[in-house]
Amino acid sequence: MRWDVFCRVIDNYGDVGVCWRLACDLAGRGHAVRLWLDDAAALAWMAPAGASGVEVLPWDGAADWPQPGDVVIEAFGCELPQGFVARMAERPAPPQWINLEYLSAEDYVERCHGLPSPRYVEPGAGLIKRFFYPGFTPATGGLLREPGLLEARAAFDREAWLQRLGPGRRPRERVVSLFCYPNPAVPALLGELAESPHLLLVTPGHAARAVGEALGRVPQPGAVFEVGLARVAGLPALPQPEFDRLLWASDLNLVRGEDSLVRAVWAGQPFVWQLYPQSDDAHRLKLEAFLGRLAGTSDHEAARTLRQAFLAWNGFATGFSAAALQEVWPRATAGWRDGLLAQDDLTTQLVRFVSRTG
Repeated sequence: MRWDVFCRVIDNYGDVGVCWRLACDLAGRGHAVRLWLDDAAALAWMAPAGASGVEVLPWDGAADWPQPGDVVIEAFGCELPQGFVARMAERPAPPQWINLEYLSAEDYVERCHGLPSPRYVEPGAGLIKRFFYPGFTPATGGLLREPGLLEARAAFDREAWLQRLGPGRRPRERVVSLFCYPNPAVPALLGELAESPHLLLVTPGHAARAVGEALGRVPQPGAVFEVGLARVAGLPALPQPEFDRLLWASDLNLVRGEDSLVRAVWAGQPFVWQLYPQSDDAHRLKLEAFLGRLAGTSDHEAARTLRQAFLAWNGFATGFSAAALQEVWPRATAGWRDGLLAQDDLTTQLVRFVSRTG
């Protein structure tokens, strides 16, 4: 099938990151994909080699749209161009129109997943858009997980990769990756890590600035400096496959946003997730729902400690402790990841969904 995926880059690259992974996964399964972006700049470092089967096109208000493919993805409610919708309606067999929504563990996701939304006005009156929700339960669309990912994870040589990255790993060092939004808990994290051998791998942007504000020295790509017993290494912007390896190589991952959360899940290492801050604190509801799913099979004490760590890392509490998080992680997440792995991945479910409703 031919797919058209539309994405507006709002900020922080999570939207284009998800859409690029989806496009690549579809292409890897034999589909042809046109990815329409209003800003493709991030792909220069996120996917410098491109991907066979994925054509990246500018979403620039063009009036002369090509014939739509068999499936049209409207990512994250980005609202398709009216001219393209009109072209969809001209097809003898209208394409499947999918609104790919944001990932959430909230209950409404199960209720809304798959719901139709008929269009009553021109252009495109008579077309039906359907909502497709990623999620953590069998009643949702699942999580992106391309074929072969876990096999690649199992064959990964962490020491060799860290050596190629630059800093390597010294004996007894525990490796921590930092990818965050502005975060008031970063100084406490740095103080804790400095008390024992750690290698902190800092991504560029918000994370590097946060470390710089706390230590008075901004980590630079390729440079390493010491803080107490810890080493701090600055990273360049990593292509998606290398970012995955960063998560595989770390004993603890501090991640943010949607795409990185999913990759941290599949990395199988302890992690803490920072949600995109919102002025009305709507992200707390999302976080609470996620914690409910995450700790559903753990004992009370482990769940309490895990909850404390996630709330503190997101600014809803104080007393963030990386060590406490890592200690309870196996007990707090027992069975959770296995349950996710037992579900079909998002792309498999999406292809099945459009085949069934087409």
